[in-house]
Amino acid sequence: MVQLAKRNNGENLAPRSFMSDFFRDVDRFFENDIMRMPMQWGRQMMGSMPAVNIRDNEKDYAIEVAAPGMTKQDFDINVNEGVLTISSQKETSNTDEQENYTRREYNYSSFSRSFRLPETVNQEDIKARYEEGILHITVPKAQVPEKQKRSINIE
Repeated sequence: MVQLAKRNNGENLAPRSFMSDFFRDVDRFFENDIMRMPMQWGRQMMGSMPAVNIRDNEKDYAIEVAAPGMTKQDFDINVNEGVLTISSQKETSNTDEQENYTRREYNYSSFSRSFRLPETVNQEDIKARYEEGILHITVPKAQVPEKQKRSINIE
């Protein structure tokens, strides 16, 4: 809040101390929106970022992405250089026209999540399905040959 003081010939009628000005400026700095922006950005990003569960099973990794209200066409899933990326972009618009008014609503949402895959997975056999608001991705583990033990004769 800006305080106004009436001046008489360039002089302030209400003298202020240096410390009261300092603390008022510090309070104003911390009350300003610029200090709250990073927290708000983080909340907005997390609000549109779907929750992900990853289970390490005996034969595969099971990834579940909570994304209700979407369809399987809304997702883009790809693997590039050992990184699995799940992304989505969805845009909706509704128009309601009545005799006295027109209401238009637009909604745009997007997200992208990336996961570095272990070297012990079979990237060629990754499968995905969307069911009841959850995207299920199965990342099979590769068959790692057992290391054979061999005895070496000394000559």
